[in-house]
Amino acid sequence: MPRITPVTIETAPESTKPLLEAINGKLGKVPNLLGTLGRSPAALNTYLNLGDALGKGSLGAKVHEQLAVAIANHSKCEYCASAHTVIGKMNGVDGDELAKNLHGESGNPKVQAAINFAYAIIDSRGFVSDADFSAARDGGLNDEELLEVLSVTATNLFTNYANHILQTENDFPKVDLVETAGAS
Repeated sequence: MPRITPVTIETAPESTKPLLEAINGKLGKVPNLLGTLGRSPAALNTYLNLGDALGKGSLGAKVHEQLAVAIANHSKCEYCASAHTVIGKMNGVDGDELAKNLHGESGNPKVQAAINFAYAIIDSRGFVSDADFSAARDGGLNDEELLEVLSVTATNLFTNYANHILQTENDFPKVDLVETAGAS
């Protein structure tokens, strides 16, 4: 049972109603997490502003969703694994690739480098080793992309932790989490 009940477009604070309407228009619904964040205009705006900024990034929506799936499994967030699998498919990521991403793997070496770097960030609590940093660079990530992976990781940890704390009810087709080598 969720610790905080999501708002609807009708019951949301006035300042968040247009934001929730835009989300509904884009996704065809207001997901429970965003409805819950909608109780706080500051919380919802934080999430949406991070997403808007990342939308201008160089890695692109597909890679962002692949990272989101990998990060969700790594931090044991079933809600985000489920949501980002749906959103990843909406953004053109193949279902087989998303299944690999859930396991922390990718068929694309550069995406694999990004996933590995995201895991290094999470596992080291930001104290990434020189070896992990060099491996990300050797995997094809430039300075801009390294910073973007950091931003995607932090944004996804925000929602992963929000779902853990809030006990958000999953309103997406359920994706089961998997055990991976070195998972936190």
